[in-house]
Amino acid sequence: MQSAIAIPFSQTSLTRPNTVLESTGSVFSTPRSLRFCGLRREAFGFSTSNQFSFRSERIRTPIRRFEVSAAASSAAGNGAPPKSFDYDLIIIGAGVGGHGAALHAVEKGLKTAIIEGDVVGGTCVNRGCVPSKALLAVSGRMRELQNEHHMKSFGLQVAAAGYNRQGVADHANNLATKIRNNLTNSMKALGVDILTGFGSVLAPQKVKYGKDNIITAKDIIIATGSVPFVPKGIEVDGKTVITSDHALKLESVPDWIAIVGSGYIGLEFSDVYTALGSEVTFIEALDQLMPGFDPEISKLAQRVLINPRKIDYHTGVFASKITPAKDGKPVRIELIDAKTKEPKDTLEVDAALIATGRAPFTNGLGLENVNVVTQRGFIPVDERMRVIDGNGTLVPNLYCIGDANGKMMLAHAASAQGISVVEQVSGRDHVLNHLSIPAACFTHPEISMVGLTEPQAREKGEKEGFKVSVVKTSFKANTKALAENEGEGIAKMIYRPDNGEILGVHIFGLHAADLIHEASNAIALGTRIQDIKLAVHAHPTLSEVLDELFKAAKVESHVTTRTVSEKVAV
Repeated sequence: MQSAIAIPFSQTSLTRPNTVLESTGSVFSTPRSLRFCGLRREAFGFSTSNQFSFRSERIRTPIRRFEVSAAASSAAGNGAPPKSFDYDLIIIGAGVGGHGAALHAVEKGLKTAIIEGDVVGGTCVNRGCVPSKALLAVSGRMRELQNEHHMKSFGLQVAAAGYNRQGVADHANNLATKIRNNLTNSMKALGVDILTGFGSVLAPQKVKYGKDNIITAKDIIIATGSVPFVPKGIEVDGKTVITSDHALKLESVPDWIAIVGSGYIGLEFSDVYTALGSEVTFIEALDQLMPGFDPEISKLAQRVLINPRKIDYHTGVFASKITPAKDGKPVRIELIDAKTKEPKDTLEVDAALIATGRAPFTNGLGLENVNVVTQRGFIPVDERMRVIDGNGTLVPNLYCIGDANGKMMLAHAASAQGISVVEQVSGRDHVLNHLSIPAACFTHPEISMVGLTEPQAREKGEKEGFKVSVVKTSFKANTKALAENEGEGIAKMIYRPDNGEILGVHIFGLHAADLIHEASNAIALGTRIQDIKLAVHAHPTLSEVLDELFKAAKVESHVTTRTVSEKVAV
């Protein structure tokens, strides 16, 4: 399969915090950290210091001394130096996962160092989700301005829209630079030691970085991320045959570009290129486009995102050989049948984008020094991100998060895994529920999802002996969507009618990437439909799409709601 994310069926549920620091008359609580694609609010230049909220409440749980000490240590800086190690925690890789882990470690009072051999921010900030969203912001505005019918429906008249390629490229580059600098400054401000050089594991609890710098730590996290995966037979020249790394620089806008892979990366770039005037041809190994999405969502998305645009496609084929353009000749793509491997067709295009997913960056990490054998390049870990060696036993004090372990190759998943690890090394057991982690594709309209697809849920139901129900709502029934003339879209929920458990939610429509989090948080917190359907949503808002979804679900009558007995001021 080309460019698809695999979501595991069964994961241990998320452990919920059970301690609230409250006292008579007031409560000190640090605000929830805002994140963008896994980035904390500090990445945008906001400080978390001196931000405390006060409200009158009764005591729920007594304050524990060690929690107050850790908070005070965090506020003062990067903790106290450990007695037998250089650091409490060393993180190899300063991408979104490493950054999230480092900041949480400081909050826990751990003396922390982070090692980066390239630039702070990793793939997401420099070559992934951040600059791509800048390009997609441009494509969204271009689409709106180019849609004469859409503008006339508002009573607006707009002259022909155009763009400056270098200006668009600069917007993406400037955003990446800003976020990268903010990430760096946020870690420096909190006292995280940023060490420059390629990092590797020398021995248990010992790390080498740069030429000959050796440091020790009680615990080590590997967070080295991934690189674009290029299949055999494809020659990348960075100009006419490119990966997403090259495409984000937008050095050219070809008249005709082939995109190999129709997953998240391929779809988003098709949105950008067609908005800027290119014709696109998808090449997909499986028999259908968008294979990683819920089939019903894929079908609707194809009708909206592909069929009306200057996009054609070949499915069930491999690009067995791609030759860059040279000597006045175009890019040549040889296609073979994915099953029989027989030659199928040859394409000649102006450019080709290889969007066949990503491969873990784990070479040269010194894994052999701790007897760790990678699996297709991925570092094997258990449900607590603890690294497993070649004998199937845990490597003490060594963890791996993010793309390098392959559990869920998303920036915010890496950050969540890093925070989970820090919780563990701080003395609190924590297992991340990967089925509660949302994903999004930032096309126009957007696609988002959390949990299981309908086929996955039905297969799970058959194996475990429970019924599965599905309910849907349309954006055409939402007032806010209609006010925006954006009624094209659907929300779909898969659930258990016998107990109200939400198994999966999938959204295609305006701001789907923002709407999914109510569902993902419900799954993470174990909230059942019979409880969440009583929640109130502001009118008129897009959030009512999910409100209607929850209310339309039919939970069996014997299932009761939880009673909320909290007093309300009159």
